[in-house]
Amino acid sequence: MEMKKTLIALSLAALALTTVPAMAQEAKLKIGMSFQELNNPYFVSMQEALKEAAKSIGAEVIVTDAGHDVAKQISDVEDMLQQKIDILLLNPTDSAGVESAVKMAKDKHVIVVAVDANASGPVDTFVGSKNKDAGYQSCQYLAKALGGKGEVAILDGIAVVPILQRVEGCKQALAEFKDVKLVDTQNGRQDRSVALGVVENMIEAHPNLKGIFSVNDGGAMGALSAIQGSGRDIKLTSVDGAPEAVKAVADGTPFIETTAQFPRDQVRVGLAMALAQKWGARVVPKEVPIDVKPVTKENAAGFSW
Repeated sequence: MEMKKTLIALSLAALALTTVPAMAQEAKLKIGMSFQELNNPYFVSMQEALKEAAKSIGAEVIVTDAGHDVAKQISDVEDMLQQKIDILLLNPTDSAGVESAVKMAKDKHVIVVAVDANASGPVDTFVGSKNKDAGYQSCQYLAKALGGKGEVAILDGIAVVPILQRVEGCKQALAEFKDVKLVDTQNGRQDRSVALGVVENMIEAHPNLKGIFSVNDGGAMGALSAIQGSGRDIKLTSVDGAPEAVKAVADGTPFIETTAQFPRDQVRVGLAMALAQKWGARVVPKEVPIDVKPVTKENAAGFSW
């Protein structure tokens, strides 16, 4: 009798082993990720990490690039939903503008995780950098590098929450140095060529300017060109940790620090949160903040995303 039970058990196990791959193939997990843009090494590295992670769990990935167009991003999400995705990782180009896409996904019982910037609507989890900390660390480093005194300016960007938080953190740090004076805030739109012109004007308008904080490395590279073109001694700090910024810091240019984000970690953690929910977790965090790290001349050589 025991022998018969054992044989039945072995037969069932063998049957299970042969049917599992077929079932797995049939129910292959489908992950969609909608990016605000892919014309940026920051998001390219995020995409690479997503594809590596998905491959390791045998999932299919659909990636789209909104090109900073909200209507296209909503349309991209609609297309993904028609392709029956299980998980939507959303990197919004406009937090409020994508709310309808989030609602559409939730109506179809898709798990939605916002990555890098949060989205309005019933998002399950948001995974993003500690942006206030990033602004604080960069501006504290700048103020200390100036010996705690001098005129400084902020090269602002698009009014999305991560950028607003960086400016808030920067101002908090500067306020701790009574002899550091914030004399100007201009919008460089996080764009190298726009920032170049804005900073040229900024330098001309403020002959005693000693430091500039840029809200991101794209704008900072334009600011660096303007500083170098002026021949003035102006120190520059920023946020991101982009390869060209890290190289500029390592090379000893006026660009003295960038507070690095970790795009690969953001998407890995975002996917992990979505999978936990897919696998039945009932208490998934609404927000997962990812640490940031200052990159200076001392550690720039060994740093990369």
